[in-house]
Amino acid sequence: MRILRVAQKIYPDAKGGGPYHVHAMSRDQAAMGHDVTVVTVRMDPDLPHIEERDGYTVVRYDPTVNLLGNDISHGIAQYLSQAEAFDVMHAHSHLYFSTNLAAMKRFLGDIPLAITNHGLYSQNAPEWAFDLYLRTLGRWTFNQADVVFCYTETDKERVREFGVSSRIDVVSNGIDTERFTPDGPESELIDAEGPVVLFVGRLVEGKRPERVLDAVNRLSDDYDINLYFCGDGPLRSKLEANGGSEAEFLGSVPYDEMPEIYRAADLLTLTSRAEGVPRTIMEALAAEVPVVSSDLPQVRAAFGDDVAYAPQEDANAFSEQVRAILESKTNPQLHEQFSWERTVTETTAALNQLVEETD
Repeated sequence: MRILRVAQKIYPDAKGGGPYHVHAMSRDQAAMGHDVTVVTVRMDPDLPHIEERDGYTVVRYDPTVNLLGNDISHGIAQYLSQAEAFDVMHAHSHLYFSTNLAAMKRFLGDIPLAITNHGLYSQNAPEWAFDLYLRTLGRWTFNQADVVFCYTETDKERVREFGVSSRIDVVSNGIDTERFTPDGPESELIDAEGPVVLFVGRLVEGKRPERVLDAVNRLSDDYDINLYFCGDGPLRSKLEANGGSEAEFLGSVPYDEMPEIYRAADLLTLTSRAEGVPRTIMEALAAEVPVVSSDLPQVRAAFGDDVAYAPQEDANAFSEQVRAILESKTNPQLHEQFSWERTVTETTAALNQLVEETD
């Protein structure tokens, strides 16, 4: 197949679960013999316009304007308007203007389109704004797709609630379970005597990293907790000012080093107000590191009782869940359904079916 992948961000240009998903899917489909091109927004002006790497092609275009953290690129619009030599398009996340453009391309042309839903709500805008978007342009974008990929049945139902009528396939997200294991070296970046609590993700409002800092502060009289923030973002300076000696900031850690980070931790926290099915939780569980998460329906649907939950607005409940995990010293395990090989196989089979149906 000749696959055109439309993605706002790609690893290693940008860090995070979504960008890495795009890279790994493209790399592995190329290894299967498919011709893969990724069109994306250029994050750094020094990055090349066209680059061949890991068996696939990256085509970058500069952003034209930024709206609510969403880079809009005239170059991507022009590229898609002229793109014809592909069997299928695969766009990632309905939240980006690039995916809206891919939907317009499908509306006007005959190249089939798949959209992966990495999460219904943005971390950069209020929920009411995206409710409005999902009932208008977001719904229209989903409805141009020949297939929408959701990670869980719960996410599928949530998408349907916004009036999406396109075919929806449930394909679980996954990770490299040979890389993320409890056995192996621990990171030298983490040097602590007491329990290590970890936050992995962008330091942005939607991830609510200040909740982790609050939870650790509430427990400071009982535990000598070492809090590590693994990630970067606009809230870092504020967190550093408020964290004092309670927190260490590692910045963006290369993905290849993340297994060692998890092995050095006693607990992973996820305090987001919205998520898809976070890779960070899978990675932690694969390393047998327990997790305390915001009580989000899609997270609960994916991980069930393998994760501890706290109501989003109950800061005390979150800190008490952290306390309970530190006292119990549990060692959870990741279920086999979260195999990355399975994710790639099922996604590729669905794309191939679209091509065959179009032919």
